[in-house]
Amino acid sequence: MEVQIFGTRKCADTRKAQRFFSERRVRAHFVNLSERPASRGELMRFAQRFGVSTLVDVESPRYTDLGLRAARLSDERWLALLVDEPLLLRTPLVRCQQRLTVGLAESEWASWISGS
Repeated sequence: MEVQIFGTRKCADTRKAQRFFSERRVRAHFVNLSERPASRGELMRFAQRFGVSTLVDVESPRYTDLGLRAARLSDERWLALLVDEPLLLRTPLVRCQQRLTVGLAESEWASWISGS
């Protein structure tokens, strides 16, 4: 079993996800969004499952810095913005084959491990 974790080193939930999989000896590939943003296709996979609004972290400092509190954008525009501004994403984004999660979801990850 191998998982892919999208997040930043500063994000506490991303670090918790890395620790969760590490403690269970699950190989995890970390993608640091500060260095390499997620591709549009990758974000589309999460958006199709959870909706674009779930991917946006409205509590992030970057959301406030960009003045998006009053923004009314289409899903397409949000996706383009998330590709350009990966710090707007709610992290961690975790993928294991076709299974996906947004945010801290330890119970879901545990079910992945027990089911594999």
